[in-house]
Amino acid sequence: MFELENVISHSITITVFVFAMMLIIDYVNVSTKGRMEKIVKGGRGRQYVTASFLGSTPGCLGAFMNVSFYVHGLLTFGAIVGGMIATSGDEAFVMLALFPREALILFGILFVLGIFGAWVSDKIASRIGIIPCEKCDLQVLHYEKTCRCFEPTVLKKFPSLSSFRYGISIFLIIIIVSLGLGYLGPETWNWMRVTMLLLLSISTFIILTVPDHYLEEHIWVHIIKKHLWRVFLWTFFALLIITIGLNYWDIGAFVKANMIWIFLICALAGLIPESGPHIIFVMMFASGIVPFSILLTSSISQDGHGMLPLFSYSIKDALLVKAFNLAFALAIGLPLLLIGW
Repeated sequence: MFELENVISHSITITVFVFAMMLIIDYVNVSTKGRMEKIVKGGRGRQYVTASFLGSTPGCLGAFMNVSFYVHGLLTFGAIVGGMIATSGDEAFVMLALFPREALILFGILFVLGIFGAWVSDKIASRIGIIPCEKCDLQVLHYEKTCRCFEPTVLKKFPSLSSFRYGISIFLIIIIVSLGLGYLGPETWNWMRVTMLLLLSISTFIILTVPDHYLEEHIWVHIIKKHLWRVFLWTFFALLIITIGLNYWDIGAFVKANMIWIFLICALAGLIPESGPHIIFVMMFASGIVPFSILLTSSISQDGHGMLPLFSYSIKDALLVKAFNLAFALAIGLPLLLIGW
């Protein structure tokens, strides 16, 4: 029962954050008539640096942001691959606590590898004909003068606002209070909780001040009705299956009993869209059982919960990103392991 509560809590937290990111990106992009696209997209070099930087930040928030940018057509396929290469998930916080010096070195290496991996991935993708997902329908731009995102006069209609506007606003306020009290999200006050509270507060402001057209067409039809329920279901069932598997299969003991396979296992474990398996290799490195190359291989291959939203949008793209991550992990990690690094 406790595990099920954790799965539900994590699923809600991830889904709400994805909603906030999708909403804010769409809001800014529409309100600026697409100028945000030019700022974020820019040249490919800028995309590679941006995606890798977001990925190398501790936790999964940066990875979620990269997925949001990608499904809005603001990142190339190579950029999303690079961002996931740089992502080390929630274990980044554990690494900073156990071995901060080595952790910072690891994050720096992942950032550089992410940029390089993004460039290589786009080269390979163009040669073998990989076509990334088309721009998400979320990014619907209107250039008519009558299309406004900010309409504070909506509040003057109180209490005759639509039931949907009331419902989503009350729901977001409940989530904000739950985050503040620690019932959802991080158990302690940290930058992640502050960031999520800030994003949800901005989202609530948007919900309360957008015109009815934007509320219905962008938020309800394009974000919630078409995408958000898929994000929640994919996240919930993925976490549920993974949690059951970890409780009934002692992965840590299996790895220790089969050290000859540890390199391949740490790379393959990264295919699981969950942070949990990676912490085994973090602890083993902290204890001096495995070399740095194993930790680096695991970090390149895995991306925490970051890929779950992309699975809900495009299974094909998510599997391709995972395949590229695995290939880079093997290609980079194996030579370093053979030289004893």
